[in-house]
Formats: sequence, structure tokens, C-alpha cells
Amino acid sequence: MKAFKAYDIRGIYNKDFNKEDVYKIGFFIPQVLLTDKVLVGRDVRESSPEALEYLVKGILDSGADVYYAGLATTPMIYYSTAKYGFGASVMITASHNPAEYNGLKVSGKNAKPIGYDTGLKKVEELMKTQEIIVSDQKGKYHEINVRDTYFDFLKSYVPKLNDLKISMDISNGMAALFIKELLGDKVMYFYDELDGSFPNHEPNPLVPKNIVDLQKHVIENKSDIGVIFDGDADRVMFVDEKGTFISPDLMIAVLAHYFLEEKGLKGKVIQDIRTSKAVGEYIAQFGSEMEMWRVGRAFAAPKLKEIDGIFGGELAGHYYFKDFYYSDSGILACLLILRVVAQMHEKGITVSELIGKIKKYENSGEINFKIEEKTKAMDAVIAHFKEKEKPDAFFDFDGYRIEYKNWWLNIRPSNTEPYLRFLAEANTEKLLKEIVDTVVGIVESYGGKLVSGH
Repeated sequence: MKAFKAYDIRGIYNKDFNKEDVYKIGFFIPQVLLTDKVLVGRDVRESSPEALEYLVKGILDSGADVYYAGLATTPMIYYSTAKYGFGASVMITASHNPAEYNGLKVSGKNAKPIGYDTGLKKVEELMKTQEIIVSDQKGKYHEINVRDTYFDFLKSYVPKLNDLKISMDISNGMAALFIKELLGDKVMYFYDELDGSFPNHEPNPLVPKNIVDLQKHVIENKSDIGVIFDGDADRVMFVDEKGTFISPDLMIAVLAHYFLEEKGLKGKVIQDIRTSKAVGEYIAQFGSEMEMWRVGRAFAAPKLKEIDGIFGGELAGHYYFKDFYYSDSGILACLLILRVVAQMHEKGITVSELIGKIKKYENSGEINFKIEEKTKAMDAVIAHFKEKEKPDAFFDFDGYRIEYKNWWLNIRPSNTEPYLRFLAEANTEKLLKEIVDTVVGIVESYGGKLVSGH
């Protein structure tokens, strides 16, 4: 089915999947994850009530019990899955996608991410091959309040903001459930009403047009920082006091001030394969080192646990925490980053100055190609540079990352579409342009067409 992705189930509702599919998914999840209790939450999308109805029906018909948590952020469901010992949970959301989309984020015991290779493939196979036989003993439906406990957890991280001026775009998404109550009236909020039609902009802060209003708000109100959440509040992004968007991977280095400097914790920090080299160089001053791994919660969360890491982050604005069951939370990341920013503000250091101390390289941003010959083009790019000079480092998971003294690049295939994603970083604009032009030329020679970036 088209809606089954590497990390979750997601697509245009009533096109890529529908209520009958959701019913079947609900029916088979308890069987695949070996549980008789499933925690369920949902976002505020217009199709979510129907998806909830059929998901619940499927779970109950399988004989498993449903514990419904109501409207939720995705991280609230992750936290509650582990905190209350559920063997499975499902969050009904399409995260940052437009309003016509919906989806299901599935977790297992201890909030372990369930991706295509760790359970969703089995669910899809059962949907195609196994007959639905309603259990003689249907499950029971319960409504459960997990919000208060989760709120108290977040509240323990609320920083002293003093006279810090903050503009905050909630994107009409699920962060509205908590953030205003946590931070109070010191923050200037907008687009802060829950509205699953997303009337102001799509809830994806990585798309430049979706942060334009935040940038204007910061400049007009002379804010010290701007904050924007995605639709289900598992991601958060920032702009500085000049309205300049901050690449989310650089915020891993900002979080190091809390975990490694203030708290004095020792251990590894996780980054994805697209993260700026500057982040690892910056956190070295605190006696820590980076562990590079694949993109996506399905890979990052288990890896952080495996290496007993402290925290980590991704270019896409996900931040993972050991004390959050190795899962990601946009609101928790926001609170911790605002804590560091407020402390810097007290010392007279602006956000742009702080980021300026971290950012050492020119970055291309992500460049996307539409291409069928993904592997051949990737291999040709790496072969070209390896033939010219032996690299300082080479990584071959999640595509390739090749590193030299003054530059590096990552080229990786989309898991679900005929796309290649590429980004590079260099110590000068001239060198960066040479690398980008070379890669574009190689990929185009294999039939690739530039679709975004560059």
C-alpha cells in the first residue's frame, strides 16, 4: 500500500489509504506487537476523528483493549507509551504534511519506533493475506488522562526567560495543547488556535514560505528569537533576532551548553549523516564526541539507546533525549534551547552571535533530484571524488557521506520516491560552488532533474 513508509504510515487520506485500511491496521497491530493493550492519541486534522473511529474498532475487534488519550502531541504519546508500560501505541497524525494528509505513527514497548522493517511490513502483509476474524471476546475501550503527567514533566524544564523577547508560531498545530500554559504571557504567540485545516500555512517549518510570517514577526517586534513548531510538535525550528533561519542541526551544539556544560554530563551525542561538521567540532570543547547515524526516529532512537548517548538531533529539527525514553520532543527541545538562549542573553550574547560561534562552513542546503538511476548516480559521484583524492572519512549507510579537510558531502536516496537528496559543506563559497556544480553535472548525466535547491 502506498501509505506504508520507512518510518510510519502516511499519505493523502481517502486516496493513499482510507478508513477500511485503518481498521485493518488496528486489527493487526496487537498481533504483530504481541500486546493486548494499545494507547491511542490523535491530532486535530479534519480526517482524524474518522480515522480514530476505525482504528479503535479494529483494535477492539482483535480482542485488545484501547486506552484513548484524546487530542495529543506525538511526543506525549511516546512518553506515555513508555511511562505507563504499553506494549503498543498509535498516534493519528500526518505531522508536517498538508491538511489533506493523515497517518499513523506506531510505537512498541518502551516507545520503540516501529518502522517498515520492524513491524509495519508484517502489518501490511497480514492486511493482504489474512482474513479478519472478529474475536469472540472483544477488547474494552478506556479513556485515559496522560496529559497531566506529561505536562508536569515538561513543566520541570521551563526556563527563566527574564526579559527575553520571543515570537512563537504554533502553526495551528498540537503544540497549542501545552506551550502557552508552560511559558505564559511572556511570549508573543500567533497561529495558536488548533485548526487541522492549517489556514495560515502548512505545518512544515522546513519550507521557507512557511516561516515568512515568523521572520516578519521577529523583526517587527524586535524579538530576540523566533520559534516555530510543526503540526504534531515533534519538531521545532528557530530564527535569530535578524529573522534569519537557523539550520536545525546547529541547535544540537546549542543543546550541548545545557547537557554537557551546565549539567556536566559525559557521553556521546548523536547526529544524522547530514549534520554540519561544525557541530562535532563545537561540542568537542565540552569533552564529548558525535556518533553519526541514519536519518529518522526509527533509526536514531534505538541508536541513542544502544550507545547510551545523552541526546542528539537531526537536520529536520528532531531532537532526541535519553531522559525522554530516547524519543524526540519539539516542546522539550524548545524549553532547553530557550534556557540556553536566555542565559546567553544575560551575558549580552545574541542568538546570531551564538550561532556564529558554531557555524564555520558554507552550506548548500538540501538539493533534490528526480531520478530513476539513484544508485548508479550516487556511486558515480563518490567514485569521481575518490579518484581525485583519498577521503579523510567515508560513511556508507543512508547513502554516502565523504569527508575531506575543507569540505564534505552527503548523497542519499529517498526511501519512498525516485529522488536523490544531496548536500555539501565547504570552508569557502568558491569551493562549495565547485563541488555542487560537479555533483549536479554527474547526476544530470544519469538522467537526474533538479527539483529543488541550488
